[in-house]
Amino acid sequence: MATTYAALLRGINVGGSRRVPMAELRTLMEGLGHEEVRTHLQSGQAVFTSPHGDEESLAAGLAEAIERHFGFAVGVIVRDHAYLRGVADACPFPAAELAPKQLHVTYFSTAVDADRFAQVDGAAHLPEEFRLGDRALYLYAPDGLGRSELAGQLARPRITRGVIATTRNWNTVVKLVELTRA
Repeated sequence: MATTYAALLRGINVGGSRRVPMAELRTLMEGLGHEEVRTHLQSGQAVFTSPHGDEESLAAGLAEAIERHFGFAVGVIVRDHAYLRGVADACPFPAAELAPKQLHVTYFSTAVDADRFAQVDGAAHLPEEFRLGDRALYLYAPDGLGRSELAGQLARPRITRGVIATTRNWNTVVKLVELTRA
């Protein structure tokens, strides 16, 4: 039985660099044997079905194929519907009461612990806040991600070292849950 997954690609089609046309990405993924491949927006989300159940090997296979085809490395995270639904359901902020541009989720390729964020002074950035979840970080940024100083602190290399980290706004978080529903 095939499972529906979302592939989250880090840092493509931003500012005119690392261009990955969505039609080419769909064709590439179909060539890997994935079925029902769809893309969402231009910023690196693809939904597909696969009978393989190993998210890490699916991510590694897609990352390798992208590098071979497009000539540059891209971090890829693959997650199934249950995980994506769990992240949305576990949001520690009142998502229904906030504008989607105020709430973001950073997905991590592996679990991260609070020690990684110990040097971030959350109080210095209020009213912005962050909370950790299951291989995810929730960020409340009332003025949006582009104006968030806390987001910059959370994305520093010393914090993200050794993991793939990619951020999505709340609209995309919700849409990925919907698109991966079987």
